[in-house]
Amino acid sequence: MTGIRKVLAAVFVGLALTLSAAAPAAAQAAQAAQAAPAAPADKLKLTVAGDGAQGVTIQATHTDGRRLEQVVRLVLTATGPDGQRIGPVQLEPQPEGHGFYSSGPVLSTGTWKVTVNSPAPLQSKATATVQAQAAQSPPAPKPVAVTEPADGGAGTGWWPFAAAGLVLVAAAMGVAMLFGRRRSD
Repeated sequence: MTGIRKVLAAVFVGLALTLSAAAPAAAQAAQAAQAAPAAPADKLKLTVAGDGAQGVTIQATHTDGRRLEQVVRLVLTATGPDGQRIGPVQLEPQPEGHGFYSSGPVLSTGTWKVTVNSPAPLQSKATATVQAQAAQSPPAPKPVAVTEPADGGAGTGWWPFAAAGLVLVAAAMGVAMLFGRRRSD
């Protein structure tokens, strides 16, 4: 049997062993998922907070703590200083994570009573007091002085060693391929 055939046989045996070891675990996980009772999915837990500026953030989870996997339509209404009213504003999910919603800058400066509703089948309602304030800009970065290394740039890093290693490995494989072939007649 040639060397290539031995390597291929070893790879196939390893693959077969891996698959046979993983199959019982996958079957057990599938049985556990089928046997688990369905959790009540008729309500959500809504956590409403200010975003530090003029917006509102909402984290929606199931009442039992599971994260929200599907998109729900949340509606925001708010009453602010001097009786100002905002909404209803439909909120869209944000890319920050499952169940995370954000209104963007919809509030003016002041204290607001914010209510968020979710319709059926995951019906819920949450109310919170949010302090909206003008958005703050970050401080200007301090200038950084650029200096040359004390060794005059002699430290070139790790990449020349990595390149040399790759060249040596390729050369060793080439030599092995040239001298490793034996013909039997």
